[in-house]
Amino acid sequence: MESVTSVLPIAAIVLVLSITIVPIAPGVLTLFIFGSVALIFGMSLFTMGAGMAMQPLGAGIGATMSRSKRNFIKLVVCFVLGVLITIAEPDLQVLAELMPAVDNMVLIMSVAIGVGIFMVISMLRTKFGVRLSYLLMAFYAVVLVLACFAPANFVPTAFDSGGVTTGPITVPFIMALGAGMASVHGSHHGEESFGTVALCSVGPIMSVMVLSLFMPSSAQAYAHETFEASFATTKDAFMYIAREIPHYAYEVLVAFLPIVAVFILFQLIFKRFHGNELPRAIIGFVYTYIGLVLFLCAANVGFMPAGQLIGEKLAESKFAYILIPVGMLIGWFTVAAEPAVHVLKKQVEEISNGTIRQGTIGIGLSVGVACSVGIAMLRVLTGIPLFPFMVGGYVISLAISFFVPPLYTGVAFDSGGVASGPMTTTFILPFATGACAALGGNILTDAFGIVAMVAITPLITIQCIGLFAELRRRARHKQAATELGNIDDSIIYFDDEREAVR
Repeated sequence: MESVTSVLPIAAIVLVLSITIVPIAPGVLTLFIFGSVALIFGMSLFTMGAGMAMQPLGAGIGATMSRSKRNFIKLVVCFVLGVLITIAEPDLQVLAELMPAVDNMVLIMSVAIGVGIFMVISMLRTKFGVRLSYLLMAFYAVVLVLACFAPANFVPTAFDSGGVTTGPITVPFIMALGAGMASVHGSHHGEESFGTVALCSVGPIMSVMVLSLFMPSSAQAYAHETFEASFATTKDAFMYIAREIPHYAYEVLVAFLPIVAVFILFQLIFKRFHGNELPRAIIGFVYTYIGLVLFLCAANVGFMPAGQLIGEKLAESKFAYILIPVGMLIGWFTVAAEPAVHVLKKQVEEISNGTIRQGTIGIGLSVGVACSVGIAMLRVLTGIPLFPFMVGGYVISLAISFFVPPLYTGVAFDSGGVASGPMTTTFILPFATGACAALGGNILTDAFGIVAMVAITPLITIQCIGLFAELRRRARHKQAATELGNIDDSIIYFDDEREAVR
């Protein structure tokens, strides 16, 4: 039901657009319909599998490392896990393919090392109880300084890399790892349970900006290709998707092997899973694998062409500025289809003991992503640089963090990384590149950066929810104190009367 309610609104929007203002080729629409069905099944299996395998594994490793007395070994293991889990992230492969002038492995390894370093920093933060907002303020200050020296065409890609790194494979594992480390220190329900994803999103931005300083100007290129699909029958379209599945099955298998190796090694050494837990975890890995194959195939084959063509057609129409409201509507519903968002919402409700509801987080994310895509479409239409929005967004979000409970800060910054997942990469980003290409803009500077925008606005909206909750809590406490004071006055008055009678 979660998957159906997440995907159907997007499908409805595309179908309505295809028969009204944006007629698209029947082949593309057929692929989109088949992709929607595959997306529903893929998301269902992935969500179940992540809860059965990825999260228990991450929590177990986090708790085990925190209990260990060998600090150096813990840091090395944390770094290696960060590198391996990032290399396994399919979203990063998509971003690497979109930058053909930069060697894929160079970009992937740069991002992976950045994540590994910040996994270590996150572990040290949990150990010493450093407040998340202080670390984020310091690291994002460094990011903004680096952005002033990095080539302009690389800045949007660097910010986007921070969003795509925290995708469907990394998020369940990293969030559970952070919660596992925090639980050993007795802070399972505090700020330390969240924030690991947020810190791991900073590392790729820094590493890609540093990499850009050593790249030749010829690497600042992007080749836009329009997808065309023509099928005689619906069976041909279905067979086209079926032929693509082995490619994604192999890609996900290669990505999964390091995680499976970590699971086997961890189980052999620590015997973490007992009785029915072991077969349940194995079945969970199978669910996660099949679900991710279906999801990525549906997103890349079914959703990416549709997003690109809708963006092109809207930009070529007489009412190009309709890109803004349509983009906001797509952004509102697309974030609900991100598989890692469901993992985040459930974990937030569990760790907060129900004080932060899943629906509340969902609304905050939808509002934030809708605003992000609207601003991104404005940039596509006008060519406004990304950098001012990044500076303003981080300044506002970090300023709010000093007025809200620390738990909300951790949830908000984790939400930013979670919101910018495969649906953003394979549907919203092609939507922006298609519109930008039709308008004759610079895709690297005007369209790229939309993933970064999707990652930054939830930081503000989720913390605003926390700020509102904190103001309500203070108002209730003030009202309760006033009522208690009135009760005390009545008791004193009653005692005075009894003394007078005596």
